Amino acid sequence: MNELEQAGLARLRDGWISGGAMFEFAPVEWKGVATASSPDEQERRLLAIAAQALDVALRPAAPHVLKRRPPLPVLALPMLPDRLRPPLRAALKYAADARLKTRVATLVASRGFVLHPMDWMPAASYQESPDVYAPWVDWQAGAESEKQSRREHLTAETWDDFYPAARRTALVDLRRTMPALARALIETKGASETAEVRLALIELMRFGLGTDDVPFLKSLSADRSGKVREMAGRLLARLGERGNPTDGGSEDPIAELAAFIEEGKSGFIRRRTTYAPIKLKSPAQQARRADLFVSCYFGDLVARFGKTESDFIGAWQFGVDDGADLFLVRMVSVSGGDAAVACLADLLVAAGGKLALLVLQLMLRLDGGRKRVLIRQILNDAQNLAALNLVEGAEAGWLEWGDLANGKTLSALRSAVSGDNDVTKRSAEQYLEAIGFLANPVTAEKLIGEIVAAGLPPASPSLGLLRLNAALAESPSQSDR
Repeated sequence: MNELEQAGLARLRDGWISGGAMFEFAPVEWKGVATASSPDEQERRLLAIAAQALDVALRPAAPHVLKRRPPLPVLALPMLPDRLRPPLRAALKYAADARLKTRVATLVASRGFVLHPMDWMPAASYQESPDVYAPWVDWQAGAESEKQSRREHLTAETWDDFYPAARRTALVDLRRTMPALARALIETKGASETAEVRLALIELMRFGLGTDDVPFLKSLSADRSGKVREMAGRLLARLGERGNPTDGGSEDPIAELAAFIEEGKSGFIRRRTTYAPIKLKSPAQQARRADLFVSCYFGDLVARFGKTESDFIGAWQFGVDDGADLFLVRMVSVSGGDAAVACLADLLVAAGGKLALLVLQLMLRLDGGRKRVLIRQILNDAQNLAALNLVEGAEAGWLEWGDLANGKTLSALRSAVSGDNDVTKRSAEQYLEAIGFLANPVTAEKLIGEIVAAGLPPASPSLGLLRLNAALAESPSQSDR
């Protein structure tokens, strides 16, 4: 449409707005079509032609910067039934951030459904979404070609047919089932990737990590990325490989770190060795000790004392220095062996109180069983319920009613919602959200009844995830009948 035509249509529009008849001012070609027996019919026909011209025939062409995107991929699970979308939206609205919204999606996925894209879409930059959403993550990232975002099997030949999120999901599955095949793919295809992508690929080696991975991880000592070399070193340390890197501040950082730890003895009849952090004299010493705990590997430290990892953990005097306890737990998390992580987690959970909360630093290394033990410990004590929102990677929908009723949590929640302390009541509502993710449907239904009876309004938004959980009791096949 040229400027003259646009001006003519604008003249017609302005005339109609002012209430005038515009047939005499129409283009000659239009008059032959719009001619009718009455003036009103002429104006109506002219208006229809003008509307067709503006809205259909003469629409401006799309700018060249626009790109056609492929259709939104269909996911492997059925969409959440429409009848459940209102409680879903209520739960999503109450969730304060992306992590909590993802937790809602994880609960729904555990019951065999995916969310409608108009209710929730995973961000391309967020890597913690349920695996079933990997095609949507890649679509959000703006994939431009028409190639498939996921094929049945990931191989060297189909590597480029997978977008990043789908490829990551496939590699994790391979590392759990066929770790050697996944390692070969990471080794052959990762070499040509950028440092950021290589780092993400090497990080996936933690799944199914074993001694067969040692030669490849050692070869990464020559990688051009310092972060890749560091990640490979930590994975080797988990496998018991020694050789902690030195830094610029000391020729022997392990010896320097060991100097911050005091060896002692305890017991009168059966004397046993203990290890405790020495009392620091200055902020500079605190900063240096923190740096050494971060840069050194746990296996090298315990070897300095001639102990095994589990023996050293058992001899450590927790409670002497809270900062040193935290640094040690983090050190075990990133570079300790699987046996050391399990030993430390069991020790801390058995100790209870604030020491049990240190297990949160080990979440990425714990199996589902130990995570459940920790959660039950938190619920039983009811003193650190805020830690429920910090538990990473917990399974959804397993918590039974006895886990709540047999501990102190249920009575604490009742007291909080029935009291006059607004701060305590708000905290309790946040705990309800966390329990709404962990509970099974029966527990969710019972807890709603208990909390409402204690005084919480039935329409409280904090009950949203519990209500959704209870409503998801039916399987996908049952909900479709």
